[in-house]
Amino acid sequence: MSYVIGVDLGTSAVKTLLVDRNGKVAAESTRPYPLFHEHTGWSEQKPDDWVSATLEAMKELTEANGISADQVEGISFSGQMHGLVLLDEAGNPIRNAILWNDTRTTAQCREIERTLGDKLLGVTRNPALEGFTLPKILWVRQHEPDVFAKAALFLLPKDYLRYRLTGQLHMDYSDAAGTLLLDVAEKQWSEEVLAAFELPTSFCPPLVESQGQTGTLLAEAAAATGLTEATKVFAGGADNACGAIGSGILSEGLTLCSIGTSGVILSYENDKTKDFQGKVHFFNHGKEDAYYTMGVTLAAGYSLSWFKKTFAPNESYDQLLAGIDQVMPGSGGLLFTPYLVGERTPHPDPNIRASFIGADGSHERIHFARAVMEGITFSLNESLDLFRAAGKEVQTIVSIGGGAKNPVWLQMQADIFGAPVVALENEQGPGLGAAMLAAYGCGWFTSLEECAEKFVKHAQTFEPNPEAVEVYKGLFRIYQQVYGQTRELNQALAAYRN
Repeated sequence: MSYVIGVDLGTSAVKTLLVDRNGKVAAESTRPYPLFHEHTGWSEQKPDDWVSATLEAMKELTEANGISADQVEGISFSGQMHGLVLLDEAGNPIRNAILWNDTRTTAQCREIERTLGDKLLGVTRNPALEGFTLPKILWVRQHEPDVFAKAALFLLPKDYLRYRLTGQLHMDYSDAAGTLLLDVAEKQWSEEVLAAFELPTSFCPPLVESQGQTGTLLAEAAAATGLTEATKVFAGGADNACGAIGSGILSEGLTLCSIGTSGVILSYENDKTKDFQGKVHFFNHGKEDAYYTMGVTLAAGYSLSWFKKTFAPNESYDQLLAGIDQVMPGSGGLLFTPYLVGERTPHPDPNIRASFIGADGSHERIHFARAVMEGITFSLNESLDLFRAAGKEVQTIVSIGGGAKNPVWLQMQADIFGAPVVALENEQGPGLGAAMLAAYGCGWFTSLEECAEKFVKHAQTFEPNPEAVEVYKGLFRIYQQVYGQTRELNQALAAYRN
């Protein structure tokens, strides 16, 4: 049997999957690494921590299952987006990596907006947000000029990891799209943006397709993992792009709903001219010459975990949600907006905060719990509403993450989204997408779609209930008014937060 390895380089840990030709996960291994928060709003990691953790995890895969080294044909990667790794001329990191969830760059975002004006959305297709890479580059140049003077080139997290395994410098299009330096439609580094910020083209690595081979394992990497130097290494993609691949989101009409700590609505797109005016993200897909649109809810699953921690700390989620199916859609006129940590789509607002609206003496804890689930789903539906307003078809939604573990929530998603919602038999997310890119790159399949037919298995489908759909349509329009009517109140309350 032949195998590939999918490496998912996350924010808190790296997860590796050993996958056979039938799409079966034969083994998996995870290794954590530390986060560093030196100041409020800062989030950093040591790039070499990623390398050592990944080597250990891959070594465990091969040792624990008695796999012969030459049975593993290829490796590919999924990676946390936007993180800045600066290398010197010798290819060594000159400082810690600044991660996607670092928020120190607000001033640099405003500088980018002033400098580029309308060209920002016209070229990069995304607004300047603190999490993106270019603002981080400008921050280091402004605040650490001696460090920046040593910088010869930048990489994103998974690209640094791959570089250390192969000695080759590359970046794939799906990850490059989150830098604010890529001309997303034309699939090339934007000379216009680089010139505007006096950055040389040599500062950017060569671009490659996600399934493109970027080398083989260096001798030391092969020795550390128990693999052979002939093991093929493929570029991989951004975590959201790989999550889409691993969920089979590879054609028009298919949309992904992923509810983790944050929530993502991601829809396949093959029209590079589609203009969402920066209201949702528009990135290159891991599938060649394809794209995806994406909206983000910052506190999706986090809203439910907050509710449990605050009001039911000693209960399981099953106990907390027992009887949730007996509460009618709308939670008895109770609405929740999941703005616990601000919001991203469609309101990029760090000051907005959550609200319960409509509480009265008849409401019990179970009504509040259902309202939290409905509010999270309404927030995700705001992205779908934008997609549909721009003419996108939303035919089927594949649901993964915490929101796919509860059948009541899956039915709620179908009713609020107004579309069939499908769960997966064996959900592995971005790591499986990375393995699929390796399998495709190795020539096991003629296309990612053919690979998905083998690797991605649908479970139960939840069809929209027409009566509930109508109830939720009315409630959603009320939900959409809450942001505008609480924004100024939350701005005023900001002065009183600890």
